[in-house]
Amino acid sequence: MKYALGSVLYYWQKETLEAFYEKATQCDADIIYLGETVCSKRREIKPQDWISLAKEVAKSGKQVVLSTLALLQAPSELKEIAKLVDNGEFLVEAHDFGVINMLYERHLPFVAGHGLNCYNAYALRLLYKQGMIRWCMPVELSREWLNNLLNQCEELGIRNKFEVEVLAYGHLPLAYSARCFTARSENRSKDDCETCCQKYPQGREVLSQENQQVFVLNGIQTQSGYCYNLGNDQTSMTGLVDIIRLSPESDAIFDTLKQFRQNEQGQQPLTTVHHHDCNGYWRKLAGLELVE
Repeated sequence: MKYALGSVLYYWQKETLEAFYEKATQCDADIIYLGETVCSKRREIKPQDWISLAKEVAKSGKQVVLSTLALLQAPSELKEIAKLVDNGEFLVEAHDFGVINMLYERHLPFVAGHGLNCYNAYALRLLYKQGMIRWCMPVELSREWLNNLLNQCEELGIRNKFEVEVLAYGHLPLAYSARCFTARSENRSKDDCETCCQKYPQGREVLSQENQQVFVLNGIQTQSGYCYNLGNDQTSMTGLVDIIRLSPESDAIFDTLKQFRQNEQGQQPLTTVHHHDCNGYWRKLAGLELVE
């Protein structure tokens, strides 16, 4: 099993990100994703900065992948993404079909990110023909769905043509919207947001009337209220999953990554907490559920 560190989904200051990725070069991950995937207004780190940072991280011997925006809304964003696509060295992760078109036109391989609505083998076959070499499953799908889908891929003759990756830890990105929910929560318009999401380096909690944390707001992204944690479900991924991805929310992710590796065979179970962790989607249950 390979382990991947996903791109940081939150708006961290440039110095914080640089320090984080410096530590990441020494972590247990085989693959490191980096890049802005949520909002183009987060401009503290520009495309060329991401490429330079990627070159530094790559010196550690880890595979580096440049991630791109999940929701494209303006031609100017395509121009910025083109700089990442044309980096000439690193694999690119696409969360939007517009980016896939750019990569296909240049005959470049790519990672199909979890932000894509890709739910059947025929869609995967199309993406494979366009250059996909790795697919990260949409976060709301179950193990059963994945198993059935890969059986369909077997019938189409593409089962072993690409790697399968699963986002197995972190607050799940459930939805994207043209509206910025973080700005709205501060009574700001999106055009006058002053990138207030930077004040919430782990997102902004949303509680129900029963005081249950049901969501986390992260700019235009709505995340799960509980932390998805498949650390104790890794043995059920055997034969299905090639890469396990963890989504960083702080430096604590490095310890979590070690715990995942130590429990790959189910010998050192992770400690999970109800009303904090969940694994419902993988078990084909309500997302907030936790089956220990």
